[in-house]
Amino acid sequence: MSDTMYENLTHLGGGGEVPGSPDNAVLETVPNPQAGTDYLVRFTVPEFTSLCPVTRQPDFAHFVIDYVPADLIVESKSLKLYLGSFRNHAAFHEDCTVGIAQRLVDAMTPTWLRIGGYWYPRGGIPIDVFYQTGDAPAGVWIPDQGVAGYRGRG
Repeated sequence: MSDTMYENLTHLGGGGEVPGSPDNAVLETVPNPQAGTDYLVRFTVPEFTSLCPVTRQPDFAHFVIDYVPADLIVESKSLKLYLGSFRNHAAFHEDCTVGIAQRLVDAMTPTWLRIGGYWYPRGGIPIDVFYQTGDAPAGVWIPDQGVAGYRGRG
């Protein structure tokens, strides 16, 4: 692959300033180096933070993002900065989780994508939010996301 395909990347090798909001964040993509081969990419995000839109108190989640790339893959530093931009963003768990999935789908049009948002308890109730684009491609190993359901002290 030619280095010219990476010329438009602004995050990789640059500063690490987190965008002020998800709307201002740029998700960068690069050509899939294994285009034509179905394989799974997993991002695990154990320290996701956003704000409750009503109380403005912090919410915390553990995300697992799985996708089977098509022609593009997401550049991981741009994903890290995009996810970090939620730190001062007020939204419900469902909006954050599904919105992240939809933004990734819009950016790279993967063959398949799923996200598990495992949110820590708010008001004593943990909320888990799941989204996927359809059935996983046949023949691709899709492991369990490996996040146990919340048990608290029980």
